[in-house]
Amino acid sequence: MQNLFSVEGKTVVVTGGSRGIGAMIAEGFLRNGAKSVYITARKVEECQVAVARLSAFGKCEAFPADLTKPEGIELVAREVEAREQSLDVLINNAGAVWAEPFDEFGVAAWDKVMNINVKAVFFLTQRLHKMLTASASHENPARVINIGSIDGLHCPPLETYPYSASKAAVHHLTRTLAARLAPDNILVNCLAPGPFESKMMAATLAALGDQIKEASPVKRIGRPEDIAGAAIFLASRASMFITGAVIPVDGGISTTL
Repeated sequence: MQNLFSVEGKTVVVTGGSRGIGAMIAEGFLRNGAKSVYITARKVEECQVAVARLSAFGKCEAFPADLTKPEGIELVAREVEAREQSLDVLINNAGAVWAEPFDEFGVAAWDKVMNINVKAVFFLTQRLHKMLTASASHENPARVINIGSIDGLHCPPLETYPYSASKAAVHHLTRTLAARLAPDNILVNCLAPGPFESKMMAATLAALGDQIKEASPVKRIGRPEDIAGAAIFLASRASMFITGAVIPVDGGISTTL
């Protein structure tokens, strides 16, 4: 019963790890003893800034890549394989959101959101499957943690049609991957965040932040330790009997309102 929540010594990949929720999770793992945390993002400059900050807490490297493209997924996988024999935790966090009026919503915006939010989750997990299997055992499973959203659990007030659809898809993809990968001793779960301080949420919080806080049962938005703690739980021995779950991390917004 000791050290149930330890992630010490684990090797972790966090997509979209240069800012927002991804950076919060990466920092949480580093501060709690992860051996190596590798992050991805599209922009080289953002990767460099993130690594400079996160390296104060432990070993962190970044691989700039566009995960909507096969060559981006291959680049990340090869960089990890060049540095590690196995992978303990894959966190599929990279995502995008787009809002347009219903009558004007375009195909390009729809495809952009779906490609990064759903397609990349599947194909990066597929590509890193062997590395996850190499670290996994019945008594110490490897983990895949997908980042969904409460917008995939309820109907959002904004016209972000592919975002909410993509996150609902991630939730169900989590269940199907959990069933497929359980025989390989890989647990697959999903976190569905509510409002957190991030670039993606900045405009919404600027316009509606006070209303969101007031409507929340806990009267606040998410803090870095809230999402990092949930991810650490799903990567630790404390969650070894959980797979295929979608866990809201939203202060009760999706479950009580």
